[in-house]
Parts: sequence; structure tokens; C-alpha cells
Amino acid sequence: AIDPSFFRLGGISVNYGEEINSDRDYTAVISSAGVQLFNLTPEQILGEEIALTLFVPKISEDGFEEIETIKREEKYKIVGVIEDENANYIFIPQQTVSDLGIEEYDQLKVKVSSSEHMERIRNEIIEKGFLVSSLSDTIEQANKIFRIIQIILALFGLVALIVSAIGMFNTMTIALLERINEIGIMRAIGVTKKDVRRLFLLESVIMGFLGGIGGVAVGYLAGEIANMGINILAKTFGGQSLDLFYHPLWFVVFIIFFSTVIGFITGVYPSVKASRLNPLTALRYK
Repeated sequence: AIDPSFFRLGGISVNYGEEINSDRDYTAVISSAGVQLFNLTPEQILGEEIALTLFVPKISEDGFEEIETIKREEKYKIVGVIEDENANYIFIPQQTVSDLGIEEYDQLKVKVSSSEHMERIRNEIIEKGFLVSSLSDTIEQANKIFRIIQIILALFGLVALIVSAIGMFNTMTIALLERINEIGIMRAIGVTKKDVRRLFLLESVIMGFLGGIGGVAVGYLAGEIANMGINILAKTFGGQSLDLFYHPLWFVVFIIFFSTVIGFITGVYPSVKASRLNPLTALRYK
């Protein structure tokens, strides 16, 4: 049984098979949720023919809405399937129901050839007095929400970066105080100031590098766990699973490189301080 509000024109995008190419052929495109009613897969239902019973609303002479049941003798051939597990619907050509005298439609789906023309066509339709609902509006609103979330997460990341930088600086400073005697011994046996400075810089760089790798690993693991939990929740409520997080290679490399640079910066002062220590003073330090 098909509700007339689902009557659409051709030009829809399908995931299996092909689109409706003629406005007069008895062809149809069905959703994957509708395919499940026939206990078939999307590949198996392609080419099958189905008979439709239409429920057409009409206004009686008394002003009340009545539903007229019309069984179509002609069968429709399934030529395409749309991947949609949430709604049961079917698309058929408009001209195949022209004999029913339907002159008003609840909805009209307009497909543009390029997203560049969408705004202009949208404005022209609105000027004609129609209400326009576009998927791009939903996407734009979702992008705004995600941008706000990204800004908030970036602020948390900035605070975490500042705290970690202070922690690394504190670690290198304590390491300097604990190894003053060792520095004195190294200087006494011929180690140059440049070598001491390089030693401390190398340690801070390695610390920042390993910290970046650890942060990326923890972030990836946390993202996968959160994504798994959200998908389980979505499936519980009948939604579709999706991947909310992505990890572009350039971003991972940037994080590791940036943490390494932070490690280098935090190690500059302790390394210079260590290289300037007087060997005799360092040897007597307790």
C-alpha cells in the first residue's frame, strides 16, 4: 500500500540499479527498508515486478477528507534501490498516475546539477511562495555545532599543551639540579659545553616526541571507544552506524612534530644553564 504523498519525479540518486529515466514507463525505485518487506536483498529485487494499491485522499462534498482505495492493474518493475533503513517508501513516475486526477502534491523534490546553483534556485522557489527544505541547511547547522565543539576541544587541548610544557620544563630543570655533579665530572674529563647543551636538548626533544606519539595513541583509542558507544546507542534507537571521528595523516604528523618542537623549546633554558656551569662549582655541589 503506497501513500500518494510519496509520488516523486525521477532524478533521484540510487545505491543499487539505476534511476527512473522515463516519466511514462512503469518503473519504480524502492528504499532498502521497503525491500525487507519482500524478504529479498537489494540485488535480488532488481528486475522484479510489483502491484501497487494506492490510497488517494479526496475531499467530499461535505468538506471531509475521504480515502479512496485504488488498485493498479499495471505492475511496476523495480529498477533501483535507495539505501535507507529508516523509512519505507517507493518512487514512481508521475505520468503513470495521471489518470487519477491528482492535481495537488504535498512535496516536490528538486535536484540541481551543481551545488553552485543551489542558493539561486532555492531563492527563486521561495519567491514563488513555496517553503524550501534543503539537506544543505541541516548539514550547515551540523557543521556550526561541530565547529563550536572543535573550538571547545581546541581550548582544552591548548590548556593541556601549556600544562604539559610547564611539566616538561619542570622535569628538565629538576634533572639539571640532580645531575650537576655528573655535569662537573663530564666537563672535567673533557666534555665541551656544546656537548652538554646537545645532551639536554636531545633528552627534551625525545621526551616531546614520545609524548606526542602517546597523545595520538590515547586520542585514537578514546575516539574509537566513544564512536563504538555512540553507534551502539544509535542502533538501539533504530539509527544507522557512522564514524564520527577521522584521523588524517597530516594532522597526526603535525601533532607529533608540534610536540617535538615544544619539547625542544622547553629544553633550551635547562640545556644552556647546564652548559654554563663551572666544572669546579659543579663538582662541589651537594
